[in-house]
Amino acid sequence: MIRCENIRKTFGEQEVLKGITFTFEKGKTNLIIGKSGAGKTVLLKILVGLMRPSEGKVWYDDIDFCNLNKAQLRELRMKVGMLFQGNALFDSMTIEQNIRFPMDMFTHMTLKEKTDRVNLCLERVSLTGVNKKYPSEISGGMQKRVGIARAIVLNPLYLFCDEPNSGLDPQTSITIDELIADITKDNNITTIINTHDMNSVMEIGENICLIDKGYLSWSGSKDQVLSSEDEHLHDFIFASPFLQKLIDGYNAPH
Repeated sequence: MIRCENIRKTFGEQEVLKGITFTFEKGKTNLIIGKSGAGKTVLLKILVGLMRPSEGKVWYDDIDFCNLNKAQLRELRMKVGMLFQGNALFDSMTIEQNIRFPMDMFTHMTLKEKTDRVNLCLERVSLTGVNKKYPSEISGGMQKRVGIARAIVLNPLYLFCDEPNSGLDPQTSITIDELIADITKDNNITTIINTHDMNSVMEIGENICLIDKGYLSWSGSKDQVLSSEDEHLHDFIFASPFLQKLIDGYNAPH
């Protein structure tokens, strides 16, 4: 579980986050949604420790994340996995070396132990046998799965995903969503996904917070999206013609 309490973030005179309080639940796919410029990326960066809030606290279970010293922060980071929007794979490294990188940084495992763990993670994301290939030799969807393998290689308790479907075709996006959801359930991880993809919202959105102009505007599950009367949520989802038709059909007399 990760909980943010009254998170505010100011850049100069501009207040980007305005008192966000929300609990991201363990074992669930927690989604942060909102329009561009709403503040969702800033919130994600604060949650993962890339930015400090101007006010407020972030709790990782019972740990006050914002007040950790360097040693404590390093220890906690070993429990955090991160899937970056642009994959952030090292072009000069093989797939195996990319996935092994967090173990090289944070563990004293033997090379055999690391290789066994890499193979296990590759199997988990259905990429067995690509160890010696380079990122440029595989597709964008496969690169995203390599990113997931690297994110889970240290058996994280917390998994952050920044726009995991960015640049992917619809079918591959569904595959990535299902993979993230399965890993979350199987390992009882607290997974937080920053996304504007309404397909992801409707497929895997178990615990959703909508950020609008720096405020927490709405929260709920995918099952509550279509029946909600929240105007900010409507403004967000009506940007998708497909969702508009789906909602019209849902609200039509039967």
